Parts: sequence; C-alpha cells; structure tokens
Amino acid sequence: MKYRYSKYTGDPLDDLDLEDLVSKLSDLLLASGFGSPYGGGEDERTMQALHDAILDALFNGGLLPEETIQQLLGDPADGDQEDVRSKLEELIQQIIERMGEQGYITMPPDLEAERQRRSGRGGGQGPDQPPVTFEVTDKTLDFLGYRALRDLLGSLGKSSFGRHDTREQATGVETTGAPKPYEFGDTMNLDAAATLLSAVEREARDSSTVQTPAGRPRRINVTHEDLMVVQGEYQSSCATVLMLDCSHSMILYGEDRFTPAKRVALALAQLIKIQYPGDALNVVLFHDSAEEIPLAELGRVRVGPYYTNTREGLRLARRILDRQRKDMRQIIMITDGKPSALTQADGRIYKNAFGLDPFIVAETCAEVAACRKSGIMINTFMLARDYDLVSFVRRVAEICKGKAYFTTPYTLGQYVLMDYMDKKTKTIH
Repeated sequence: MKYRYSKYTGDPLDDLDLEDLVSKLSDLLLASGFGSPYGGGEDERTMQALHDAILDALFNGGLLPEETIQQLLGDPADGDQEDVRSKLEELIQQIIERMGEQGYITMPPDLEAERQRRSGRGGGQGPDQPPVTFEVTDKTLDFLGYRALRDLLGSLGKSSFGRHDTREQATGVETTGAPKPYEFGDTMNLDAAATLLSAVEREARDSSTVQTPAGRPRRINVTHEDLMVVQGEYQSSCATVLMLDCSHSMILYGEDRFTPAKRVALALAQLIKIQYPGDALNVVLFHDSAEEIPLAELGRVRVGPYYTNTREGLRLARRILDRQRKDMRQIIMITDGKPSALTQADGRIYKNAFGLDPFIVAETCAEVAACRKSGIMINTFMLARDYDLVSFVRRVAEICKGKAYFTTPYTLGQYVLMDYMDKKTKTIH
C-alpha cells in the first residue's frame, strides 16, 4: 500500500486579522439604505450580503497572503472546482461564526437554515420566506468609530494617540512651555517642582537665612514670590449637537452620502470619549421632522422620510444645548439639501421641495438667529453645491457668525475633526 503525503499548509484563518476584516466590511455594517433607496427594509444586512462582502474582502481586500489565496482557489487544471467551492463556503461560514463568537455581529439562531436556503435544499426558499439577517453589535460600532478616528487623524498627520491618555487625566490644561513666575491674574496652575526649586534658590541667596542645626531636617519656606505657574493651553469644555440630514437625497443620485456622515459621527464620538472626556455630544436627525437619538444607535440609523426640516432640527438642537453649561456650545450640521419642510404651530408639516420656499427659508433663518442669540455657534458641512443651496448656507453662516464648509463624503471627516479640534484651545499663563 502506498501513501501520499502533502505539505501541511495550516488553517487559512490563521492568516486572517478579524479586525481588518471588520474594517473592510464597514460599508455593509453601517449600511444606510443605499442598496434599496425606495424601500424601508433591512435588505442590506442579510447573511447573503455578509457572505458576498466577506468573499470580496478576502480576494480583493489584501487580507490574505497571495499563497493562501492560491491554495484556496486551487489549480483549475485539476478540474475539481466543486470541491474548491465547498471548501471556500466552509471557510466563509467559519469566519461568520467567529465574528459572532467574538461579538462583532449577532447571528440568527440557526445558520443551517440559511446554508440550506442558499444551496437550494429548502429552509427559507420562496418569495414568502424573508432572507435571514444579522445585527451589528455595539462592540462593532465602537470599533469602527475608533478605526475611523485613527484613519482620519492619520491622514491629517495626527495619528499618534500618545497624548490622549494624559489629557484624559488632566483638568483642562496641557503644558506647552517653560514655567514662569506667578503674576496677579494668572491661572493658578502651579508647577510644584519649579516652585520648590525657586524657594531653595531664594533661600540660598538670602544671607540672613538661619543655618539648620546638624541632625535636624531643613524646611523649605515657600512664599508668594516663589510661586511658578505652568504655561499651557486651556482645553475648553464644549457641548456639541451633531445634526445629520437623513432625508432620501442623502442616498440618491448614485452616491451614498449618509454612510460617510455616520462614520464621521462615530469618529467624533470616539475623539470626545478618548481625548475630551469632559465634552458632551448629542445627535439629532432631521428629515420631515426631527428627533434625538442615543449615540449608541447612531451606527444603525438609516435614511428616513423624504423632506428636509432644517428648522425643526435646529430648534431641537437649541433646546438640548440650552440645558448644557459648557464654555462653548455648537451645532455641527451635515446636510446635502436645502430646507424643504416646516413644522407649523398646529403640528402639521408644510412641505415644498421646489426651489427655496421664502416662507420656509424665513422661518429657518429666524431659528438660526435664535441660536445666535443663545450663544450657539452653527457650522455647516454641505455635501452638495447647488446654487440655491450655497446661497442659503452662506446666509446661515452670516447670521450666526459660523462657518460653512463645502465638502464631499470623502473629505468630510477631515473638515469636521480639524474644525472641532482647532477651536478647543486657547493659550493661558
């Protein structure tokens, strides 16, 4: 009897970094309805969609070494492609199960039914059987926010997270220069080491200093002239309301603008959590109306009704910020459409999507003026450049003395994060 031995090639999963895979699947995991802009179902988060996305990431995302890919595909000359497909399906199922075990997704109770449905052996066939779906966990959303923040800061040349930990333990001041003698009016941010050194030097210079008897410890007497303070930057506390336009225009016209906006929002939440823990962040969605959502639900939000009720979003944001007692209060509004809806006093919603309705614009600008009166800054990040839209955004910026950024889904994150960090500091003594 002859035996044929082959070289041990190992498990392909050994070469796979699950975190890199989750990052590659972020468009699917943060799906906003772009795949079905006229439907309200969760069709994008089916097990079949996950299967296809993993397959594409494995072979086109650079997640596996070239040798491993060649081993998975096999040699076409062998003619046993059915066995190759079977092994590939088994590998993808193992990856899905591992994602569930490590808490990245919540899988359906029984994956066997889904396997049978795809292979045509029953278990969910037919138009009356809905596809099996999965749920994205909070762990995944938190991780995607962290990765988005790291990638965005890396593109700005600020990828190092080294200083974040020190700021989290600080009381609002970060050292930027040498200590200086305290003067009346300076912030009492004492440098203990420099103060003691100053006192020792003063006593050494003072010829009237009484010598300490041998064997007794010497005391250092600190006076007001010895006080040394740290020169630094004051990290102001900030309350931010992130207003996200989730009208259907955010996923129409062949471009998904809402998913990049959610990714930036998750990155901003991570930035505040890691680097500015004293800040507050709330999220308001506006469409036909407006509502506040918990930050934990941000990654699961999909586009809503069709119109854009900007005034209602601003009004809700102003009410939220009026309850905050922070050094700075601001609204970050991300939108791609002009205001086209208005909530009237009786609760009915007036809608007009054709051009800039003078009534809607006037009421919206009145709310902008109310925000300015309350000391709230409004920074608008516009994802479209229609002539009417540009003129409206500039008018908003003029009223509230805020900023208007005309950007794209690809550069939105850089603009938002840089704007947020630039206004956080001022030099103090």
